[in-house]
Amino acid sequence: MNVRALHVLAPAPVKTGPTITAAAPAGPALPAVPVERRPPPDGYRRAIEAHRQAAPPSRVDPCIAEAVERQAAAMRELSRRAFPDPDVAADDEPAPIEQARAQRRRQADVSHAAALRRARAERTTRETRTAAAVPQSSAPLGRTA
Repeated sequence: MNVRALHVLAPAPVKTGPTITAAAPAGPALPAVPVERRPPPDGYRRAIEAHRQAAPPSRVDPCIAEAVERQAAAMRELSRRAFPDPDVAADDEPAPIEQARAQRRRQADVSHAAALRRARAERTTRETRTAAAVPQSSAPLGRTA
């Protein structure tokens, strides 16, 4: 089937808002004539109907739907385990944010103490190596500056 004619349909009339009206260029005002839309040609209607008949209707496989539901339930359970609902704190207990801050401070203190121990051990090792590598003389060293 060859196309012999092509009829371009005009767009439907659009309500103009205040921003469109304000942005319109100043010029001679043309009377607003509504565009009359012609019905689509028979060939167009036939083509649309043929497409609708050829396209298979979407079918949901019950096995896939069941698998999706199982997966969603498993994800909800994992989420519930990973992010449990916080218990309501009593008035005399610190708020959850304060508990988190205190825990971070403790962790930082532990890390800081470990870093100090390591730095002291490395400094002792360096001083021991330096003392062994440099021969000790009985004469004191003089200053050059």
